[in-house]
Amino acid sequence: MDKTVQTMIDNLKEKTGYTLEEWKDIIAKENLAKHGEIVKFLKESHNVTHGYASEIALKVLGSDADSSNDATAFIESQYKGKEHLKPWYDKLIAEIQKFEGEFEIAPKKTYVSLKRKKQFVILNPASKTRFEIGFNLKGVEAKGKLENEKPNGICSHKININDVSEIDQEVIDWIKMAYENAG
Repeated sequence: MDKTVQTMIDNLKEKTGYTLEEWKDIIAKENLAKHGEIVKFLKESHNVTHGYASEIALKVLGSDADSSNDATAFIESQYKGKEHLKPWYDKLIAEIQKFEGEFEIAPKKTYVSLKRKKQFVILNPASKTRFEIGFNLKGVEAKGKLENEKPNGICSHKININDVSEIDQEVIDWIKMAYENAG
């Protein structure tokens, strides 16, 4: 398990009032089955911060790579029916690996989170024709291909890619900025 995630799990009782097992029981009694429903419930009914609420939801649903025996299977399943988008993911990973320093690839059920000290981007095959890159660039003005994301979401900005040729120097530069900010 990723060190950051393990620290969050270890600190759940102190930060949220309940252990992961206790949260699992609470959520089971509420009959919540979707990630967004769980996050909303935790934030609105228990004042849990977004990061903790999301991690609890992932663990409750078993929809993160840590809950799977094979993180590669998570990535492969994201591209079922969208196989033509996998080279886009591969190209982005190859470009990011050229950056100085290390980062972690943390697959989730529907996207891949890339982290340094904190998450800097998510790579998401959003539909059969659109690939979305989510960024943590709080305080940065959206311009060019960079768009503002919904407030209070997991990312502050996004870039939608509709063709592999759109993965150009501008996209890589935005990713590098997020990468450097997360180090």
